[in-house]
Amino acid sequence: MTVAKERPASQPAPDSAAPSALNFECETGNYHTFCPISCVAWLYQKIEDSFFLVIGTKTCGYFLQNAMGVMIFAEPRYAMAELEEGDISAQLNDYEELKRLCLDIKRSRNPSVIVWIGTCTTEIIKMDMEGIAPKLEAEIGIPIVVARANGLDYAFTQGEDTVLAAMAMRCPTEPKKITAAPEQGVDRGSFQKLFGLGRKEEAKTEAPIAVSTGSSEYKDHPPLILFGSLPDSVVTQLNLELKRQGIKVSGWLPSQHYTDLPVVQEGYYAAGINPFLSRTATAMMRRRKCKLIGAPFPIGPDGTRAWVEKICSVFNIEPQGLDEREAQIWAGLEDYLEIVRGKSVFFMGDNLLEVSLARFLIRCGMTCQEIGIPYMDKRYQGAELKLLEKTCNEMGVPIPRIVEKPDNYNQIQRIYESKPDLVITGMAHANPLEARGISTKWSVEFTFAQLHGFGNARDILELVTRPLRRNAALDGMGWDKLVKEEVKA
Repeated sequence: MTVAKERPASQPAPDSAAPSALNFECETGNYHTFCPISCVAWLYQKIEDSFFLVIGTKTCGYFLQNAMGVMIFAEPRYAMAELEEGDISAQLNDYEELKRLCLDIKRSRNPSVIVWIGTCTTEIIKMDMEGIAPKLEAEIGIPIVVARANGLDYAFTQGEDTVLAAMAMRCPTEPKKITAAPEQGVDRGSFQKLFGLGRKEEAKTEAPIAVSTGSSEYKDHPPLILFGSLPDSVVTQLNLELKRQGIKVSGWLPSQHYTDLPVVQEGYYAAGINPFLSRTATAMMRRRKCKLIGAPFPIGPDGTRAWVEKICSVFNIEPQGLDEREAQIWAGLEDYLEIVRGKSVFFMGDNLLEVSLARFLIRCGMTCQEIGIPYMDKRYQGAELKLLEKTCNEMGVPIPRIVEKPDNYNQIQRIYESKPDLVITGMAHANPLEARGISTKWSVEFTFAQLHGFGNARDILELVTRPLRRNAALDGMGWDKLVKEEVKA
């Protein structure tokens, strides 16, 4: 047993003479985030013909059971392949064990793709999933995509990044040939149509299109692929925003069905919609030879406008109506802006959305003292960082310090010294900070909320202002009235 050394004292809180340029720091080198295997929660729902097999220990299984909150009446399309002592000690054959599980999945579910999610344990025992998968795929006749989402190498939302980077390599290079439907047998699509009743027609815009159409509502431009997992309703919103500018989205990665992955050819353009997809962006550029559009991310009215403008500029299209569109959204947010103006926010770092959220909240009138972020790719987030700096200068507020892989102990000391009005943090620190009189908001809530596009800016501010409104209510009214206000909300 070793004696713990005294931690270094934290740096003083930033004052009014804060730096006027971006300042990057890196502290511990450790990830203090939610587990990245939780990406299964939204990906298995997004890719409707998929099955996710998480290969790990019982601890991983307990985490998924508690974190995902699956309804008791719903049978999810994911499972745990729990490693026992025989697996870890190499007494069992990995290939045969995984083959047995995948054949069981094929019989019971018959998915279009099986995604293996590697955990910390598979990393430690050096399981050769990439070597096993191609042989097993050829034997059972179902595509097997391998994605490593272990907490040793990846932060919370980077689990999705590893999955999409692997799927980018499965995107076809040519459009599918249309074949006649078989005369006999069951049409699997009929079941999908049956359970898809009531969905919006716009959700069908995800079908891959290899080349630009000659329709009068779209301008002539190279094919555009968007990557990032979003709910169908948000996909529709972003498609329509680009359609207003005459831009046709040729496909999304991931698509609603694995069998509908977008066609990707050399020279196609690609744009990300989330700041944690740097590996996917690298795969699209280096391995699929796409041209990456380096744009801010469509989070908040300011980010959405900048995202649309950047895509338009790449295609030499003059954007139309964005001034009026953004002004209309800001006018509709005034009731929330009155609450946040002049308030301060501190990001401890969890889901890699911190820079985009900070930029939006600064535009709303807040000040940001520090942006903690688990991982920073300055190339992929370059446009977002420039917009953050520009926003701070325009709003006349200090530029926040950006701390990659922050040390939690030092951060908490800085929080005590700077006394922010709100701390956006992981769940591990929320209750201890609340007990010390500091208002908090779980960062995981932003991960699962709808943030993108003009129409969802109100949802971001609803999350941000909820603890502020609650505390104001506690100070100014009794519990009975508070309960009524919460019920009404």
